[in-house]
Amino acid sequence: MSELNIVLVEPEIPQNTGNIARTCAATGARLHIVKPMGFTPTDKHLKRSGLDYWQYLDLTYYESLLDFFEQTKGGQYYFFSTKAPRKFTDIHYPDKCYLLFGKETKGLPEQVLHDHPDTTVRIPMISDARSLNLSNSAAIAAYEVLRQWDYPELQNEGRLREFDWDNFHFQG
Repeated sequence: MSELNIVLVEPEIPQNTGNIARTCAATGARLHIVKPMGFTPTDKHLKRSGLDYWQYLDLTYYESLLDFFEQTKGGQYYFFSTKAPRKFTDIHYPDKCYLLFGKETKGLPEQVLHDHPDTTVRIPMISDARSLNLSNSAAIAAYEVLRQWDYPELQNEGRLREFDWDNFHFQG
């Protein structure tokens, strides 16, 4: 079974964290939250944005970024930042990798980015845009990794409720 890890470093907005939790639950990714957080784990906005997916979530909390690195020693880390020197699609992501995202107002600490130039990546956007929403960025990154892995353990086809796809001929 493949393992994808999404890491939120000091998240500030409960709705973003809830949306990311839902993405993790729906994809089988593990969610790691590095404290301090700008809200409590019982925040109603956090719970509402995660909907009824909390039961499917594998969630771990860490007291600090140092605590996270100590507990995941030997992991392969990829740092997502608007300050990065390369595109996130230029990387081949290995199994059990960690995708790290910083807080909404400041991103990841620049020292961390500086210390990891080969694994610091950005999602391209127009030059006048400050950044994408954190939950959108995490979803884009997670699905790029899963695409590279050919979506392991995920359901890759859906079904209509009132019609049958078997009688439909796709044109390509």
